[in-house]
Amino acid sequence: MSDKLERWRDYARIALAGIRLFNGAAALFAPKLLARQLGADANSGRTTIYVLRLFGVRTIVVGIELLVPDEKLRASALRYAIPIHASDTVSAALAGMRGQLPSRASIMLTAISGVNTVLAILAQPRED
Repeated sequence: MSDKLERWRDYARIALAGIRLFNGAAALFAPKLLARQLGADANSGRTTIYVLRLFGVRTIVVGIELLVPDEKLRASALRYAIPIHASDTVSAALAGMRGQLPSRASIMLTAISGVNTVLAILAQPRED
C-alpha cells in the first residue's frame, strides 16, 4: 500500500509541475492572450503584461523545482506549494467577489488554484 501511495504522491507532484509550467509559459510568452482570457484589455495597460510575465517566471521556477532530481529541493518546493496555491485560490475568489475580476475569470482562476492546492496537499512527501 505504501508504494501505491508514493506513486499517487508522485503523480500529483508531476501534474502540479505540468500545470505550473503550462500556466507560467502562457503568462511569460503570451501575456496579451492570457490578459484577454482574464477579461483585461491587453492593449490598455503595459503594467498588466509586466505583472503577468513576472507571474510566469515565478510559476515556471516553482514548477521546475518539482521536477528536479534533488529530493530535498522537491520537498522544499512542496512545503511552499500549499500556502502559495491556497493564497492564489483565496486571492482569485476575493477578486471576483469584490468585482476586481470578471466573474468568469474569477471562477476559472479559483478553480485552477483550488486544483493546484489539492494537488499540493496530495503530493506532500511522507514524513519519516
